[in-house]
Amino acid sequence: MDLRKIDDVLTVSPQIAPGDMAALKRAGFRSIICNRPDGEEPGQPGFADIAGAAARAGLAARHVPIRPGPPEEADVAAFGIALRELPAPILAYCRSGTRSATLWSLSAAGTRPTEEILAATRAAGYDMSPLADRIARA
Repeated sequence: MDLRKIDDVLTVSPQIAPGDMAALKRAGFRSIICNRPDGEEPGQPGFADIAGAAARAGLAARHVPIRPGPPEEADVAAFGIALRELPAPILAYCRSGTRSATLWSLSAAGTRPTEEILAATRAAGYDMSPLADRIARA
């Protein structure tokens, strides 16, 4: 697994597998957010399989599927709600981790300085500078 910590609440990663849940639990995670729509690519585990494995490992799981491309405000709001409602620390994943990092950046807008958001994602390996104006406007 390629886990990239954004802050004390959220870590993001590329696609995980049902068999990763025990290791994620041992690593201290309490919740999983899946940002991939089911069937996005062949061989991808469906959310039901991830959620079932998470439940067996004692992890909460939520599906906030986002199609590639700029997320809509409703997507950002749903992700922010999940961050507030789920027990932390949380692992959010998508195909590469970029959508999850993008959603965090936009959901943090208005509550943190833009440069702090950009620095946190940059430190995790994600360049959110193209979103700087959108983050700053929030």
